[in-house]
Amino acid sequence: MKLQHATQNESYATFKEFSRAVDDESRARSNLRGLLDLRLLPEPIPLEEVEPASEIVKRFNTGAMSYGSISNEAHETLAIAMNRIGGKSNTGEGGEDPERFMPVPNGDSKSSAIKQVASGRFGVTTKYLVNAHELQIKMAQGAKPGEGGQLPGHKVDEVIARMRYSTPGVRLISPPPHHDIYSIEDLAQLIYDLKNVNPNAAVSVKLVSEVGVGTVAAGVAKAQADHVVISGDDGGTGASPWTSIKHAGMPWELGLAETQQTLVLNDLRGRIRVEADGQMKTGRDVVIGALLGADEFGFATAPLVVEGCIMMRKCHLNTCPVGVATQDPVLRKKFTGKPEHVVNYFFFVAEEIREIMAKLGFRTFDEMIGRVDKLKAQKAIDHWKAQGLDFSKILQRPEVGPEVATYCVTSQDHGLEKALDHELIEIARPALESKRKGGALPSDPQHQPHGRRDALRRDHEALRRGGSAGRYNPLQVHRHGRPELRRLVRQRPHTHARGRVQRLPRQGPGGRPDRRLSSQSGNLSSPEETIIVGNTVLYGATGGECYFHGMAGERFAVRNSGARAVVEGVGDHGCEYMTGGTVVVLGKTGRNFAAGMSGGVAFVYDEDGAFERRCNLSMVELDPVRDKKDQLLLKGLIEKHLAYTGSEKAKKILAQWEWALPKFVQVMSVEYKKVLEQRARQKTMVH
Repeated sequence: MKLQHATQNESYATFKEFSRAVDDESRARSNLRGLLDLRLLPEPIPLEEVEPASEIVKRFNTGAMSYGSISNEAHETLAIAMNRIGGKSNTGEGGEDPERFMPVPNGDSKSSAIKQVASGRFGVTTKYLVNAHELQIKMAQGAKPGEGGQLPGHKVDEVIARMRYSTPGVRLISPPPHHDIYSIEDLAQLIYDLKNVNPNAAVSVKLVSEVGVGTVAAGVAKAQADHVVISGDDGGTGASPWTSIKHAGMPWELGLAETQQTLVLNDLRGRIRVEADGQMKTGRDVVIGALLGADEFGFATAPLVVEGCIMMRKCHLNTCPVGVATQDPVLRKKFTGKPEHVVNYFFFVAEEIREIMAKLGFRTFDEMIGRVDKLKAQKAIDHWKAQGLDFSKILQRPEVGPEVATYCVTSQDHGLEKALDHELIEIARPALESKRKGGALPSDPQHQPHGRRDALRRDHEALRRGGSAGRYNPLQVHRHGRPELRRLVRQRPHTHARGRVQRLPRQGPGGRPDRRLSSQSGNLSSPEETIIVGNTVLYGATGGECYFHGMAGERFAVRNSGARAVVEGVGDHGCEYMTGGTVVVLGKTGRNFAAGMSGGVAFVYDEDGAFERRCNLSMVELDPVRDKKDQLLLKGLIEKHLAYTGSEKAKKILAQWEWALPKFVQVMSVEYKKVLEQRARQKTMVH
């Protein structure tokens, strides 16, 4: 408990005792940084000449621990502390309460600077994105690569369910792979989307330490990311299985060294920041990370311990006795952590870094980044596992000229000035400023889309002026071309979509876009066999309605948590990880339908009776549509689909409704159904 005593009593001497113990343990258990030593100067430079701690702490981030996995008190304490020192806290995958976006009376901010998106992140809305300083695309997690996290149902209370657009008491599952990224081009598109919705935020990509991560990081840099995280195998105690903690992943030292060397050799390092993440605790950990090539550093376990965590390993049981990793209101009252304690910890780490920098001869932190020549392999460890280890690949310094940067010195060029939104924002400025509806723009050649994503900046401008999604609708755009739909900017396209629809931000359109096949778009005689929209349509949508006169590609409505949609057919993995909303499929589905689906409802028109073989039944049940309310909902959505698209399939079904209704299969999560039934019983008892 030396760390807690040190930070609570502002004792740097006690912190040094903790630090020595951690560093000694690092050497004793022979992790990679424990096997490395520092080449110190015979005489250190004066400490007063070294960069101040107040600047060094700005390089520190706290880990992606969501509100839900830890308590609201623990989450907000970290955010306040990091905002005070100029570092960054991370929302994790749980979204964030909009109330935290506003400063508190004493001037503190509870808003996490880093907000995670993509790969099934919960609660991602336009407002969430606009209020970020950094947007992090989580491709994977170092402590459990290839696995998805889970939040048990007993930790999903009313508040968390509201933030995550899900149902209280129903467990939440994160997709293991990154389901809307199939290539570097997809990643580049997502980065561009994020920069358009919030041009002021940096875009980060979280990768795991593994063989070949340097090549991936080079692709990330070329895709115009501002920041890349190399996440190691240590940590993940709150959300990882024990087998993963012990046996999965690789040390961040390996991935960081490869990333630094690859980026420098390809002259990419100068335009992207690199972060190392995984059980950082002491100044020595940070210094070794910097010498191997990191600009920034992620801390998770240590700040939680500072807040009061006693490492009971009960995070998943909701029984944390100190109120750190629980949603139990009684246990949360036992939380004693304060932002001041967390601030003390990071300044202690920074002071220790300054002492080591003086001994190494570095006056600024930037000078230290990538200087692997200041590292050497230890020879003092007498253990058979350490014999014969070759550190030459890790400690190799790329031979490049002085013109090639070895740390981040410039920013990426995202090409945002080319977006059509700049023109439309100027046209709509009176409406945006007055928060009143603007007139519709004509569909003429000068208003055709030039860029890859051209509705996001308008959302940003509207929300920046104090708007709230769905409250007002300042601009309508009538055009032909590739559709981009947003709640604040209602557009009415009449065409097919060659790519994704409503991929970011996951707010969902407020209007009712129709998706009709134009005469040039495909086979009008069989829309149920014609793909009209691509993969991952309605990925993470939180509201709105869509009607597609044709088929969708793979992973339709993945992580849908509020949108209503009708489509004539879908590819593989439809409604995967869905937590809310309603989806109607009037034709065939691909395989693995409803995998990981924990909420919402899907209605599938099963003409050939083969749907059960194509559905993943691990979490859902298939039933006829018996309830009158469900029948009215289903029929109403099909009627809208007919009205908006002129679908012959919808017309045929409605014309013989009594015959067609029994062919519909209702797909619902078993847990979700039980919760709804329990609510219905409680409501009946009240009345």
